Amino acid sequence: MTHRSATHRSVKDKTIIITGAAGGLGRAWALAFAEEGADVVAADINEKDLETLPVQGIRHITTDVTSTEQLQQMIEFAVSPHQRIDILFNNAGTAFGHTLESAANGLFEKHIAIHLFACANAMRLVIPIMRSQGYGRIINTISRNAEFSMPTTSAYAAAKAAMWATSRVTAAEVSDQDILVNMLIPGPTNTAIWGREMPHLQHPGATIATARMLATLPANGPSGRVFWDEKEYDLFHPDNKPGDR
Repeated sequence: MTHRSATHRSVKDKTIIITGAAGGLGRAWALAFAEEGADVVAADINEKDLETLPVQGIRHITTDVTSTEQLQQMIEFAVSPHQRIDILFNNAGTAFGHTLESAANGLFEKHIAIHLFACANAMRLVIPIMRSQGYGRIINTISRNAEFSMPTTSAYAAAKAAMWATSRVTAAEVSDQDILVNMLIPGPTNTAIWGREMPHLQHPGATIATARMLATLPANGPSGRVFWDEKEYDLFHPDNKPGDR
């Protein structure tokens, strides 16, 4: 299934929160959406790189997404000028890079908190605002690591699989409103998550079209679904194989 026609819809004048916006995917989306006239709230724990984003169209807030208090501050900061939040991207994340047996105490739990708990808490905090305005789009960044047994990714895979389940249930819970909750798989992308430059991988900008599509879906659009390259992707389908596409 494809929804490519939605890529031409506009984010102009929408208030958009993007976590993990200091670099990589989040930075690419923040720059693109600000250029298109959106009010972008860029959130990240990396204050130094966050502050290198332009001020025009982008408001910065340093946020540790594992802190519910700081997520609440992020939401309040985002809503203050226009009294609405139209779109939320739960995109903050980091790599794991340890076998389960070699991981230090608490490292697995911390990784789950950065991905899953942050996503769940941000949705929990923003949904009442979206309900009150009768509109909202939530996009959660997940990964095909969820469906494959790649060594040293246990916490990452577990978090992304749980984000998939949480997003699907949440989508059903808000289906009485024009609030759509979907997931985005970026695919192999040259970002800091690898810990080094990976120039053979796609540039983060290659994911902007899918991000925009999901941010601007029309009423009664898909919800609780996974998208990759503007197409729906059936995560956990038995025929999926590493390296497809």
